[in-house]
Amino acid sequence: MKLLFLAVLDPKSGNHTTAERIRSYIESAGHTCELRHAQEFESSSDMANLLSQNPQFEGVLAIHLHKAGRLLLDIQVPFGIIFGGTDINEDVKVETRRVVMEKVLHKARFAVAFTDKLKRDAELYLHSQSSKISVQPQGISTQVSEDFSWAEFLRQSGVSGGHVERLHVFLLICGLRRVKDPLFLVESFSEWHSENPQNVLVIIGPRIDPVLTDEVEAVVKRTAGVFLAREMSQPELHAAMKRCFALVNSSVSEGMSAAILEAMDLGLPVVARDIPGNKAVVQHEVNGLLYSSPEEFVHQSQRLLSDHELRERVIRDAKVYVVKHHSLKQERETYQRQIHYYWRGW
Repeated sequence: MKLLFLAVLDPKSGNHTTAERIRSYIESAGHTCELRHAQEFESSSDMANLLSQNPQFEGVLAIHLHKAGRLLLDIQVPFGIIFGGTDINEDVKVETRRVVMEKVLHKARFAVAFTDKLKRDAELYLHSQSSKISVQPQGISTQVSEDFSWAEFLRQSGVSGGHVERLHVFLLICGLRRVKDPLFLVESFSEWHSENPQNVLVIIGPRIDPVLTDEVEAVVKRTAGVFLAREMSQPELHAAMKRCFALVNSSVSEGMSAAILEAMDLGLPVVARDIPGNKAVVQHEVNGLLYSSPEEFVHQSQRLLSDHELRERVIRDAKVYVVKHHSLKQERETYQRQIHYYWRGW
């Protein structure tokens, strides 16, 4: 079976990583799967032209009900849809987008949500049948580069000083776009850094929004204790994570943060913003810490620094959680089963 897989493929983004992983599952089941960037296409007619190529595509899989799904309303081949998170959390608030997404979900053969809450919200806001949507959390695996240099990472990030081994590095991994709110903690963190210079915040992720990227670079340049790191490969990033003190999430909205799951797998404590997508993964004081304001972030981080029993407990329980609930094997079987039903036409 020849399938098209449509997603927003910003380099080194969570969407890209997820799409590549799911594509590998489809191809390992004996199908052909071509991955394309949704932003290559302006309309459903562009999509129809691609699908008519010889040999023709027999089906489509897409991530994100609006960004990719809007291109599928006029196509003649069956398709399945994977919720991206921002579609259900944010785009449903815009009526014109909500109407489009409801039509996409109605036409889709099947849909996959990362969490039970995303499924419930889709049923509520998009009036979908429960039987159409299955829940499959993201599978997770980590790979640590053996060639990674911690000292070089800090140097290139602009972190200087003679006692780098004593630093408590808080790592904020996010694509530089508004929904990730990368500047949310900067002012409070800098004030905390002035009281304790050992605490530093390093922001790292692809430069997706040029305007926001310029803003972040300007703010970081004039803010003590906050640094912007260069992009790096996933194995290098995982190696950096293992050397940091904590993983930080400051997003306004999340479907399911791969960075949080990777941190849990790598033994890095998570301090995440208290939003529905994060609460679906992080249970406060069990497998991570949640905060609602910059001041509360500092408070929870101070607890993590002073309470070694708390730190060890959240690390231990996070590892247990991710092994139990984010299995690559289960994720692979789910998508292969969906494609099998999809092929048979249900």
